[in-house]
Amino acid sequence: MSVVPSRIDNSNQGVFCTRTCHGAWLSKHVVGPNHHQWEGGTIDYGGSWWRVRRRALTRDNYRCQQCGRPREELGRNPDVHHIERVRDFEDPREAHTLSNVISLCRSCHQHVEAGNIPSPSRNSEG
Repeated sequence: MSVVPSRIDNSNQGVFCTRTCHGAWLSKHVVGPNHHQWEGGTIDYGGSWWRVRRRALTRDNYRCQQCGRPREELGRNPDVHHIERVRDFEDPREAHTLSNVISLCRSCHQHVEAGNIPSPSRNSEG
C-alpha cells in the first residue's frame, strides 16, 4: 500500500487499508476514556432501546433525516441518534421515545455529535 506523505503527517490515528480495518481499530482503541465524548461511566440502555430504534428506522423510511441518503446508498442502516442525550436522563429508558430519536447516516451522526451541525429535531411521536 502506498500513502501520500500528507496523509501520514496529518493522521494521529494511523493509516488503514479499508474502512472496515479502520472501524475495527476504532472499536478497540477509541472507547471509554479514550473516546472524545467520554464523561465517565457506562450507560445501560435497557431493552426498550431496540424496539424504539426499529420503530425510528421504519418511521424515517431507513433514510438519513439530515442529508436524505437512503439505506441502499449508505450500504447499511442509518444510525439512530438521541436528540436529548441518554446521559441527561435519570432513567435512561426515558430517553427512548420516538420524539427523542432520529435516523442519521454515520457521517451526519458524527457531525451532530461533534457539534459541527445542529441536531435535527422531531416534532411528534410519528
